[in-house]
Amino acid sequence: MIKAVLFPKSRTTVRRCARGAGPALRRPPSARKTPKPFHAAARHRGPGCLNGRVTRASLDKQPHEVASMFDDVAANYDLTNDVLSLGQARLWRKEVARAVDARPAQKILDLAAGTATSSQPFARAGAYVVPCDFSIGMLRVGKERHPWMPFTAGDGTKLPFKDETFDTVTISFGLRNIQDTGAALSELYRVTRRGGRVVICEFSQPTWAPFRTVYTEYLMRALPPVARAVSSNPDAYVYLAESIRAWPDQAGLATLLQKAGWSDVAWRDLTGGVVALHRGVRA
Repeated sequence: MIKAVLFPKSRTTVRRCARGAGPALRRPPSARKTPKPFHAAARHRGPGCLNGRVTRASLDKQPHEVASMFDDVAANYDLTNDVLSLGQARLWRKEVARAVDARPAQKILDLAAGTATSSQPFARAGAYVVPCDFSIGMLRVGKERHPWMPFTAGDGTKLPFKDETFDTVTISFGLRNIQDTGAALSELYRVTRRGGRVVICEFSQPTWAPFRTVYTEYLMRALPPVARAVSSNPDAYVYLAESIRAWPDQAGLATLLQKAGWSDVAWRDLTGGVVALHRGVRA
């Protein structure tokens, strides 16, 4: 029984793709070091504050800072993402839905679901989906929009679910915001049934060097002024840019998945590697 807590107010190409045509999945070598965060100096930058509110979390990712920051952007979060991603966010969500391939009666955990925009395709497919997040503000907005969904408050490193509860677990653009990535991947493993799958959609590193340069310029120079124009808290998107630059690349995240116990780990690049879709199986 899933208890819902509701709210009062390698470079080796593998020729096996997800159902249908698409870019080939890639698998990591069995042993590969996880790259160190690239912009290490930024890791110690303190949080941004305004009138007692945390407007930008530090890259130490203290949970209360991250939760407060997302509480502050909840109302316009989905619209802002569409604008800042130049419309790509919707395409990425479609790819996640295709990878998850939800079926009727399946139990799916959508971790870091926020307002549950990412959960809707799974529900439409007939699955029982649990949107889980640690930002009360995001969950409150989601509950207003989708009152029938079992929104659940939960810390990604200490999930409030029993072992082997879900058929599939997924997280989109949220793993990067959890302080202990390894603990979160282990928790996702714990709550997934044997034979179940994990699907992770997260920002990554563009694979073509010229494009990577352009993308980095966009993150550090163009994104902040655009965020000031469309977001109620542009400081949060400074954190977004910094956290993306400090995040492991595709092979690095694959290695972390393997260390957490996941098998058959592979990934596929989206938008030239701006985003990567990782998946694995609990054996």
